[in-house]
Amino acid sequence: MNILITGAGRGLGAELAAEALERGHGVIAGVRHPGQEPEALAQLAAIHGAKLIIAALDVTDEAGIATLAAALKGQGRTLGAIINNAAVLTARDTQIEALDLQDMLTTMDINLYGPMRVVKHFLPLLTEPEGSIINISSEAGSISNAYPGDYPYALSKTALNMFSQQLHVYLQERGIQVLSVHPGWMHTDMGGAEAPTDPRRSARGIISLIEQRTVPQGRFKFVDYTGRDMDI
Repeated sequence: MNILITGAGRGLGAELAAEALERGHGVIAGVRHPGQEPEALAQLAAIHGAKLIIAALDVTDEAGIATLAAALKGQGRTLGAIINNAAVLTARDTQIEALDLQDMLTTMDINLYGPMRVVKHFLPLLTEPEGSIINISSEAGSISNAYPGDYPYALSKTALNMFSQQLHVYLQERGIQVLSVHPGWMHTDMGGAEAPTDPRRSARGIISLIEQRTVPQGRFKFVDYTGRDMDI
């Protein structure tokens, strides 16, 4: 299948691209600045050639997203999966009394509205059999396990879980799988050096969720990277 991955330049996004390519899938790696991507992504391009397309994709730029979708459609390209991975973590450990609401606006623009823009324009290309939309969420978005702090990130992921549920209801008759996925606390720039999870391990699990069409046991489409149901 062909898989569109946002935020593919580093961290989990780059590992998702590498894992998908190793399994024989085609990848459209969305990055903000093609030509300035990290060495790891450039090496993947050298190894996999035409199986990897590195494309300009800023999830805050709706016009740019629409242009890319139209260009791919014009080339006759289709998608089997969309992975909304691009995200930011702002105002970490900031108390509500000190929160700069601009951090809230920026985070929602990227973490929630970004996936909405991507789905809006790329859904018409999601025509390969047994398609999937994977929204990379977080345990921080669980209302049941709410904690004080990380307000922009947590609230954006809670809203993303709701968007996933809405998409599931909308797309289930088309046979399109929709999941919000907690990727684990990963050793990335966002997760930090103390994080216990290897991002490649998480990437392997997420690609397997797409390939195996994992169905959550409960009514909500919120799981971790192994397919285990998460508290909503």
